[in-house]
Order: sequence, then structure tokens, then C-alpha cells
Amino acid sequence: MKYVVVSGGVVSGLGKGVTASSIGLILKSCGFRVTAIKIDPYLNIDAGTMSPIEHGEVYVLDDGGEVDLDLGNYERFMDIKLTRENNITTGKVYKHVLEKERRGDYLGKTVQVVPHITDAIQEWIERAAKIPVDGQSGPADVCVIELGGTIGDIESMPFIEALGQFSYRVGSENFCLIHVSLKTKPTQHSVKDLRGLGLSPNILACRSTKPLEDNVKAKLSQFCQVPMENIVTLYDCPNIWHIPLLLKEQKAHEAILRVLNLTGIAKEPALEEWSLMAKMSDKLHVPVRIAVVGKYTELLDSYLSIHKALLHASVARRKKLAIDWIPASDLEQGAKKENPDAYKAAWKLLKGADGILVPGGFGNRGVQGKILAAKHARENKVPYLGICLGMQLAVVEYARNVLGLADANSAELDPNTKNPCVIFMPEGSTTHMGGTMRLGSRRTYFQSKDSKSAKLYGNRSFVDERHRHRYEVNPAMVPRFESSGLTFPGKDETGQRMEIVELPNHPFYVGAQFHPEYKSRPGKPSPLFLGLIGAASGELDNVLQQSCQESVVSRPHSNGKLERLYWKGAAKKPVSVVYSVCDRVCS
Repeated sequence: MKYVVVSGGVVSGLGKGVTASSIGLILKSCGFRVTAIKIDPYLNIDAGTMSPIEHGEVYVLDDGGEVDLDLGNYERFMDIKLTRENNITTGKVYKHVLEKERRGDYLGKTVQVVPHITDAIQEWIERAAKIPVDGQSGPADVCVIELGGTIGDIESMPFIEALGQFSYRVGSENFCLIHVSLKTKPTQHSVKDLRGLGLSPNILACRSTKPLEDNVKAKLSQFCQVPMENIVTLYDCPNIWHIPLLLKEQKAHEAILRVLNLTGIAKEPALEEWSLMAKMSDKLHVPVRIAVVGKYTELLDSYLSIHKALLHASVARRKKLAIDWIPASDLEQGAKKENPDAYKAAWKLLKGADGILVPGGFGNRGVQGKILAAKHARENKVPYLGICLGMQLAVVEYARNVLGLADANSAELDPNTKNPCVIFMPEGSTTHMGGTMRLGSRRTYFQSKDSKSAKLYGNRSFVDERHRHRYEVNPAMVPRFESSGLTFPGKDETGQRMEIVELPNHPFYVGAQFHPEYKSRPGKPSPLFLGLIGAASGELDNVLQQSCQESVVSRPHSNGKLERLYWKGAAKKPVSVVYSVCDRVCS
């Protein structure tokens, strides 16, 4: 196993996650199987109980792991499926060591940070690196490890010590350290600090607004003792899909391969399709405007996967995405009195949107605004996608304004409501918050093939999507909803848990209990997001017709163009479509 560690200096938020993801992508394009690990030095066991406003979104994995949002970047860039073991936190490590101590596994020894915590970290890295994440059997060839925080943080010290020991143990030909930093002088200081802690960077990745001049690289090379050819510039780009291309252009992969002694067996990076996608994204000009009505809009990383899923779908439909982030509370009557300017601006954005999305969330703040957004979309035939809470509130809105149940509500928001449209799940915990929701990949069965959602998923009988919720639509009220025109085309294996809600007589009014954004990928957009963008663009019929086609491969054609293969319906042979780069990007 080869290991590539990405560390950061000077300040946080430099883009280590995107850098690590891009490195993983480019190594995968060289023909290697790649996995990834994120190290988070906080004491929380996982990200599940952390505020999205403070830490960004909680990303959910197939196995139910609630993890740092960077694992979402890894999955999207490398097209892999990680596990909860791929996110190491201080809390997890200490919990593991203390449980061993309580069992008597240390045989009466004094348990200390060194060697017990540092040994546990190294064992965890090796164990997680061997977990297959690409659908194949056996371990990957290369493991990319991102060390969260910055060099010098006191909470990172045990991990830095462990990585120093680990680099010595696995050998220099199996360990490559890439240090991401900003500005010349601070970079020199952070590298000096890194060396003082027992780690020496093999490659420097320098963030800047424009490419570094050779004289700057020469200065960094001299004072940081890193060869000039191992210094790359991560300068500002139109979108992050250009970062792997920047790395390739500056031959960063060659530097990594030299350090890891893989030069002789690596292929030339095959990033043609990725390059096309990045260039096409830059050239899109036909707009589609989506209003995202949420609780945590002050930090957009709170909805990172939502943003990326909308982008994937927009690029697939060749539309330039414009998102209006609307604080849900600004749509409420209270805002009209307390902050009339914000109220007016929020409603202007909502009424000007081509489509509306209400994402998941917890708590009462902004709920009435989300219900008003769902009502506006339903009554004005505006395409609507509700996710998790957004789906539940669409049901509540329908109960209030169509069924005439004025006090209809979710038991989460009003435990005393006489018409609980949404109820607490029987298996949920009422005493513990962390890791007690219905989490991870669960199966949704389509009840018929006539619904828009079933067609968007290619008329499959079932789909597996990721969940994160404690409340569900009240099955006792479903017959009443269905008799009044609200349908539930997707249910769980028991038929008692509602997974998808639709309004058939609406251009596109869909809610999902699951989170489809977590499985959206560049070039493989989530079907429900594709439906929303298609409907918002007036192209839903085309999207539904094309949903039976699944792109399986794109490859260079003998005439210099690109060939994309489709499996259409139940056809055993693929349909070939050959197109030029110019056709794909400019049409």
C-alpha cells in the first residue's frame, strides 16, 4: 500500500479537501485503485451532532456513517463509496483506546498518548486503507489521507506524531507528504514547524490568485528544501473541476509517482471526459434559477452536497446554474414586521425562481417559511423538490391547505397536534442524539411505473438511497392523502414507510424522505435533481424520455473525437454516439 498525506499550513480553509480529492482522481486516472481517509482532530465521535453553521454539512455514507463534508468531495471526485472507518476523529481513537483499557488489553501498563494513542491511529489508518471502496475485491493501491486542521494545532499533535512514526515504518518509497500552504514566508515557517515535528514535505501545493513565478518557486525550493519540479501552484480557477487538470498540467502526478516509486507502472492520466466537463461548465450561458429555502443559508457549506447535485444536473442539461439562497425565516409574517426589506427581497427571489428546493433540517426556526415556499410552488405550478424535512413539510402544507386540517403539523414541531402528519419513528431513541437516526443506504420500492420519480430512475423496481431522519410521514393518514390526489409512489419494503411523495397534476412536485444529493456525481447526476432542473428549464419530457438511457463509458474514438456508449432500455448491445469536443462544449 502506498500513502499520500495532504497537510495544511498557515490557515484552515485552504482547500486541502479539494486538493486531496483531485490527487485521488488523477492517480485513479493513471490506472491505480484509490481510497481516501480524512483525519479530524476534534473530540466528537463523528460529525452527526455538530452544527452545520459551524462545521458545514453532515455527509452521510452508505453504512450510515455521519462524517465530515470532505468525504463527500472524495466520493464525488473519485466515484467511490467510503465507510465510517474512513473518517478518523480524536473522539473515535480515544474511545477505542479507553475501551481496550477497560477490557484489560494493556495488561496493567500506563496508557499514554505515546505509544498507545499513536499506535491506535496507525492501526486505524492501515485497517481503513484496506477496505475496498470501488466495488472491487481486495485493498486499493494508494490511500490518500487528509490531515484536518493546520500544522501547529495542539489537537493535531498526536496525529502528526503518529504519521511521523508511520512514514518511518512503511518506508520513504511508500509515503508521500504534500503540504498545502499560502504565501511564501508563512509557507517557510509552516514547513519548518512540520520538520520540527518529524515530517518533511515531498511536494508543496501553493494556493494563490495566479500562477507562481519561477523566482518565487526557487525561493521556496531553497528555504523549504523541496525540488522546484515538486512545487505546484493551485491558483484560482472558474470551478474546482479544473484543479485535477492544473495538477496534471504541472506534472504533479509525476512528482507523486517518483516519490512512491510507481513511475514504471503508471499510465498517462486519462482525464479527457473530466476536461470536457470542466470546459463545458465554463461555457454554459442559458440560465436556470433555483431558489433554495433553508435554515442554514448563512454558511453555504451547510448545503454543499445540495449545491453540487444541482450543479451536476445543470451541467448535464447544459444550463448555467444560478442559486438564490433564501433564509426560510425571511418568508414568514414575523419578518414582514421586523425586517420588511428582507421579507420583500426573499419573496421577490422566490417568485422569480424557475424551481424551488427545500432541503433537510432540524428544529422550528424557518419551518413556516419552508411551508410557505411549498405552498407557493404547489399553487403556482413551480417545480418543487423537497428533501427529508422538505418532503415532510410539503405533506404538512397539503394537509393544511387542501385537506383543511388547519392544525396539521409534524410531531417534531408540535408534539400536541391533533393531526400529526409526521410522527417519530418507533425504533428511534428518545434519550441519545448521536448516531440514533435512521441512517445510511435503505431501499425504496416503486409502487408503479407511472410516476415521474419512477421514470427518472429508469423504471427500476427499487433504488437504494441514503437516509438521515428520525421522523416519517404518518402511515395512518396516507389513505386520506391518496384519496385527495397526493401520491406516494415510493415506499420501503414494508409498504408502511413513505419514501417519495408526488403531486401527479403538477409539472414537478416531488418530495423524498432520503437524501439523493449524497449519491450525485459529476457526469452522473441524481435523477431527482435532474428532474428538478429539467422541469425548471421546461425540458422535463426530454429528461423522462432519456432516463432509460444510462451512460456507461466515454472513450477516445479513432477519428479524434469522443465516443459515448449507452445501454438503452433492455438492449444487450450499446448505442454508440460519437461527438467532437467542440460539439460537446459549445452546442
